[in-house]
Amino acid sequence: MKRWIAGELTRLRERSGHTRAEAAKAIHGSIQNLGHFEVGRRMPKALELETLLRLYGVSDRVEFFLTLRDRARKGTDWWIGFDADDSALPEYFKLFLGLEAMASKIESWDVQVVPGLFQTREYAESIVRAGEPELPDDEVSRRVELRMARQREVLGREHPPSVWAILDEAALRRSVGGADVMRAQFDELVRLAQRPNVEVQVLPLDAGAHAGTEGAFTILTYPPDFDGDLGMVYAETRVRGIYYDEPENVRKYRETLTRLQVASCKQRDSIELIERIAKDL
Repeated sequence: MKRWIAGELTRLRERSGHTRAEAAKAIHGSIQNLGHFEVGRRMPKALELETLLRLYGVSDRVEFFLTLRDRARKGTDWWIGFDADDSALPEYFKLFLGLEAMASKIESWDVQVVPGLFQTREYAESIVRAGEPELPDDEVSRRVELRMARQREVLGREHPPSVWAILDEAALRRSVGGADVMRAQFDELVRLAQRPNVEVQVLPLDAGAHAGTEGAFTILTYPPDFDGDLGMVYAETRVRGIYYDEPENVRKYRETLTRLQVASCKQRDSIELIERIAKDL
């Protein structure tokens, strides 16, 4: 998380057109100290961080960055036991887990597979092995355990976030691990959909062309005390995670998600569709 904060401070400064010298002057510090902030060697103090963000024209992000800073300083993140191996838990995904831990709502669109928060152990293992068949068994186990731990931490909280997942029907039709694995996965989807904080929708194949053709994404929304914050969008490629927090970009993704929600089956009809697919196995 420190590295992401450092990278964002650099990006925001450059986007605002300020030099390091100008930013250093604003916080009554040296160019060297500002450089430490921008490479993650040191964390800025709260007042320094607030001053920099206001200078960069993003005063609406102050509360958000201060919260991230506090989490990074405390180092109490639940995934700390998994971060010894960057291949199992790359730096960009550590940031996502930190952001997700603060979210009050998690909304996602998935095209190819069932979202990680809902995957059974066997389904998750099949996905990991198919993605990187050369991985040794112990590495596969670490990745699956991370996924299971994430489910416990997010869905098992005393006050869990609202989770709204939209799945392409193609993701359900795609056989992963064989019929038994798929039946168990469908049972898990139906079970989770009974929770009051979980909404599951399926975009049917006969919906035709749709707003989500560019790929999967997740939108994180934060509690009301993040006053005026529109949230964060996360999309992942084979080699990195991409974060969008600019208001105009977040709005575009929210519009896309709304179109997908409207085009998808309602939850009751989605569950019936899942159960029909399961019977066809």
